[in-house]
Amino acid sequence: MQLIMNEYLNEIYWNNTVRDYLYVIAAIIVTWIILQAIKKWVIATVRRFTGRSKTSVDDVLITGLEKFIIPYIYLLINFAIINQLKLSAGINKSIDVAIAVVTVYFGARFINHAIHTSMKFYLTRRGEAPSRILQMNGILNIFKVLVWGIGLLFLLDNLGYQVTTIITGLGIGGIAIALAAQNILGDLFSYFVIFFDKPFEIGDFIVAGDKVGTVEQIGIKTSRIRTLSGEELVMPNAELVKTPIHNFKKMETRRVVFSIQIAYKTPAEQLKEIPQILKDIVSKENVKFDRAHLQALGDYSITYEVVYIVLSADYNVFMDIHQSICFNIIDSFKTNGIEFTYPTQIVMLDKNNNEEKTDELKTEIIAG
Repeated sequence: MQLIMNEYLNEIYWNNTVRDYLYVIAAIIVTWIILQAIKKWVIATVRRFTGRSKTSVDDVLITGLEKFIIPYIYLLINFAIINQLKLSAGINKSIDVAIAVVTVYFGARFINHAIHTSMKFYLTRRGEAPSRILQMNGILNIFKVLVWGIGLLFLLDNLGYQVTTIITGLGIGGIAIALAAQNILGDLFSYFVIFFDKPFEIGDFIVAGDKVGTVEQIGIKTSRIRTLSGEELVMPNAELVKTPIHNFKKMETRRVVFSIQIAYKTPAEQLKEIPQILKDIVSKENVKFDRAHLQALGDYSITYEVVYIVLSADYNVFMDIHQSICFNIIDSFKTNGIEFTYPTQIVMLDKNNNEEKTDELKTEIIAG
């Protein structure tokens, strides 16, 4: 039985014995077991040394070890074990190509992971909002494409292709593409302006020209705004950058200016008392009173202007306060016999027959 087994193990297939193949398979399995044990030990060590850290450096290291470094080492060892066999030139060439592809794949992923985690860590330390960190993904996608492009050129160079010729062709083609896609590139550069200059962020309530709404998404080419009426507005970034933008996010107070019209028949003494009456009414609310003055003598009314500051940016709070002030003004003026102006129409009638005569009809708007 042993003799038969030895004869079988010594049989040759593709220039290698069965024994050689079994050794290779066993070595791959043993290597996998050893690397699993090493991975657990290394990760436990990293956690122990970085456990006292309040940053996310330990998570970055552990993720890099688990997803990139240890799997790459395992594959390299497997390739080295397989190379111990007597392989044909074609298979050896395929293995070399596979090693280059695996190296570029894990290298590009590791670099992208390092860039992503570094940027996230940097923005987090600066105290940036989660929406700001989310917005960073657009720029990172551009860097990821560049990293994969460089990795592809590196791979082609290792495979024996003339990379210089390819780069020259890409340069000429890039100029043609840039000329044909000026609008797209304009939106892309505008995205960089929005990200670094921060005229607005996700969640901000803005007014851009005649467009009003809350920013829900900032993309590489367009930004999406939820308008007050509920629909989603998609605007190119280039247009947003060119448009004056009113951002209400950092508004802490609201300055309110409003006017009231008083009838001319109001006595002069009462007219002088009105600023103090308005001041007393406004000062009762949770606001900062600024001023109340007789502003103008109009054609049909006397105009008073009132200015106060609401100590909140909330629009509903402002409306509640302003509504209360208006009600109190109405009640106070009614109590003091002060009348507001309102349009009045007087129709002149013929005195003889007490009927309207079209040719003698006169109308005018006077103060009530």
